Amino acid sequence: MSDVKWRKSSFSTDGANCVELVAAPGCIYMRESDEPEAVIRTTPAALGVLIRAVKAGRLDRIL
Repeated sequence: MSDVKWRKSSFSTDGANCVELVAAPGCIYMRESDEPEAVIRTTPAALGVLIRAVKAGRLDRIL
C-alpha cells in the first residue's frame, strides 16, 4: 500500500494523529497517521453504517 495516495480530513491541520483513507473499487482502507503500517479494510456500506451509528450517538454507551 506504499504506492497509493492516502487522504485525510481537511479539518486535520497539524498532520498528527489523523485517520487517513484510500478508496479502491469495493473497499476502503484506513489507517492512523502515527501508525501507518496498521491498515484496516472495510466496505463502503459497512463504513456508512458505522458513521451513521456514531452520528446518531448509538455507540456512546458501549462498555
